[in-house]
Amino acid sequence: MTDNPKPLVSPLAPANFPDIPSIAGVRFASAHSGTKYNNRDDVMLAELAPGTTIAGVFTRSATRAAPVLDCQEKIGGPSDGGAAFFVNAGNANAFTGAHGDGSVAAITNATAQTLGISASRVFSSSTGVIGEPLAHDAIIAKLSELKTTLSADAITPAAHAILTTDTFAKGASATFDGDGGKITIAGFAKGSGMIAPDMATMLVYIFTDAKVARPLLQDMVATATDTTFNCITVDSDTSTSDTLLVAATGQSTAAEITATDTKFRAALHDIMLDLAHQVIRDGEGATKFVEIRVTGAESDTDARKVAMSVANSPLVKTAIAGEDPNWGRIVMAVGKSGAAADRDRLAISFGDILVAEKGWVAPDYTEQQGVAYMKNQDITINIDMGLGACTTVAWTCDLTHGYIQINADYRS
Repeated sequence: MTDNPKPLVSPLAPANFPDIPSIAGVRFASAHSGTKYNNRDDVMLAELAPGTTIAGVFTRSATRAAPVLDCQEKIGGPSDGGAAFFVNAGNANAFTGAHGDGSVAAITNATAQTLGISASRVFSSSTGVIGEPLAHDAIIAKLSELKTTLSADAITPAAHAILTTDTFAKGASATFDGDGGKITIAGFAKGSGMIAPDMATMLVYIFTDAKVARPLLQDMVATATDTTFNCITVDSDTSTSDTLLVAATGQSTAAEITATDTKFRAALHDIMLDLAHQVIRDGEGATKFVEIRVTGAESDTDARKVAMSVANSPLVKTAIAGEDPNWGRIVMAVGKSGAAADRDRLAISFGDILVAEKGWVAPDYTEQQGVAYMKNQDITINIDMGLGACTTVAWTCDLTHGYIQINADYRS
């Protein structure tokens, strides 16, 4: 099997991978197993200190991959003893039957033996092609190399090792004053296609040295997911492998996080939102980053319906790709959403430009204004339903020929 040609870096990519500080109690390593890619690392190991608490959210797909099912069984277990995250890229180990379950067991057991920890504390993820058996023996053969190269400073190569069709690695971090010491949160993600909100919509690994009890950490992660990863979409397709894991090593000198600690909660949310936005900026073939803001909806559910109907509309997304301010397609997407809507109360704006209101085009709007605005890389579509007080925000990208080219020959 040969590699697809390396895609160009997304025009929406940040200038470089951020300088991420090390997290006390976490060491990383990456290696090249040769199971999919010829010239790059494709497996990643994160070793976590004893006592690390772990929270996570996972895809609700009915065809969840074997590693997801295994993680879901383990996530609520005891926090004593060391732990590990293990990821392979290129093969999703999804819809692989008993073979897939065996691959997960083989990898997690071998990782546990290599690191001297319980297999119940090894969380594995796989990403890539669906329906092909995973060559786990070749992956397990890299464990000795991974163990000997573990380093607190190796987060950057670890972030690169988990990529598939991504054109750049995605990372974010924050350091702030806790009660009695500094607290650091850092993480990385992969995701570019098969992205739609149904929990995490990608693979995400976040680490902190804070002391956080597992139930509280789980609550914080689940809450933040609803306004970050569950508000993004590239193509409306939910992956079989979506996994978000957060590890808190407890090695900061700061006091334990409590339910009233708004600073930690806000920092975790900001990291998750940053990574979610980077996934959209790396949407397959994307040239535009699109924010959809819905106000005045009758209910939160209606606000979400409208935002995601617009965000997932191929007609809206292709118009944006062509820099065509075709606001009629937005009207269409609002109408088909299933949310309560009133033609004469609906208002649509591109950024600060009022486009339509009171059942018709706004009297001061000109096509030239819309054309000029659509040339921006970052686009904001404001939709005021005029019916209530509920709001939401969603993020998506445009739909270009590049998306078709990437996915038409994904397995070749």
